[in-house]
Amino acid sequence: MTANAALNQEQPADHATLYEIAERCLPGAGLGGYALPEDVRFIIHRGEGSRLFDVEGHSYIDYCGGAGATIIGNSHPAVVQAAMDAVPDGLHFFGTLNDRAVALSEVLVDAIPCAEQIIYATTGSEATFYGMRIARAATGKNKVLKFEGAYHGNHDYAVISVFPTAAANYPYGSASTGGVPTTIAADAMLIAPYNDLDTTRKIVEAHKSDLAMIIVEPIQRMIVSQPGFLQGLRDLCDEHGIILMFDEVVTGFRLAYGGAQEHFGVTPDMASYGKIVGGGGPIACLAGKRDLLDLSNPKHKGQANYAYINGTLHGNPVAAATGLATLAELRKPGTYEGLNKLASDTLSAFQGVLDKYGIPAIATGEGSLWQFLFMAAPPKNHMDMLASDQASARALDTELLRRGLYILPGVRRFFNTALTDTDIEQSLAALEDACAVLTAKS
Repeated sequence: MTANAALNQEQPADHATLYEIAERCLPGAGLGGYALPEDVRFIIHRGEGSRLFDVEGHSYIDYCGGAGATIIGNSHPAVVQAAMDAVPDGLHFFGTLNDRAVALSEVLVDAIPCAEQIIYATTGSEATFYGMRIARAATGKNKVLKFEGAYHGNHDYAVISVFPTAAANYPYGSASTGGVPTTIAADAMLIAPYNDLDTTRKIVEAHKSDLAMIIVEPIQRMIVSQPGFLQGLRDLCDEHGIILMFDEVVTGFRLAYGGAQEHFGVTPDMASYGKIVGGGGPIACLAGKRDLLDLSNPKHKGQANYAYINGTLHGNPVAAATGLATLAELRKPGTYEGLNKLASDTLSAFQGVLDKYGIPAIATGEGSLWQFLFMAAPPKNHMDMLASDQASARALDTELLRRGLYILPGVRRFFNTALTDTDIEQSLAALEDACAVLTAKS
């Protein structure tokens, strides 16, 4: 049987057949950097509300949420309707504006504190890459400072010191993947430890003559910025004429409608967005000050500091429609209060189960982001994460996968507004069973 036959339901689909095809056609039988353990892997067929359903009909409580994109759940009726309304008008256009992309741009500029304009992209990776290009064009400087362990996408500049196994020789890092020119780590990127303002200041002062920008995640995976850290970066950039950029691909429209900028009360010069802005559709953006983003104005082609930005799917009308529908749902009164209370209450209940079984882990989170970490207190930097018992964390996560919770072992996860009381009860029961198994093995 072919995958197309299974998709068209000519014959009943099954995991074994589809994985046989995937292993032949896809590296690692995956779609990127993640591959589930073979004994728990499955192939998704559809999503509805808080649940995913595989090709054999089994359901899973979805804590992955499309890497955080589906904050209001899978196949939300308003989002589905928006897509259905948009598709007959055309799946894709290029070369000039479409009405839905214009409408979404106005919503984004109104919502994002730093936004005087936005530039469309297709992915968060593109948005961070565009931000670096614009910063270099604006300042005439070459270097960008990022923080150790930060993930800013998959382009060559972003993959320096993403998964280091030991502290960097600050401010120099190394590529976390093959295929990256050595000159990028040596000449283009600087590395500092997260939440360490003193070390960051020393690096900035030593390299200020060639430092275009600092890029930072307001929450770096599950490492929350400490009080004063983001404001300290803002002050440092103002002092030395350096551009400050927030990577809000995850935190944007998640921590609050105004994202991390609203949540932490600090406004950068630029910020990258993805995931929620498209409601799961392929759309992202770079937001920021008009004088910076106008460097990409096509009327400036041929000028020395013109920053070329272009992409086939930028401003895709169907993705813009699903983004508009998602953001409209998030603007409804009480949405964030309800989601954050659900997260807080559930994490407290999770911690109670961990404590009951003597599992030396914390159920930690900020807003609706969360994770189980085998450490005594929330981490402050990447070295704290390295010092934690990551093997035990993955073992717990894998047991939860076996019990119907869709999470990626060792990876941050998300609450969504579609989760029900029944989902939470079943999640707690799954955690009880998983802890009992781990306790019996120890």
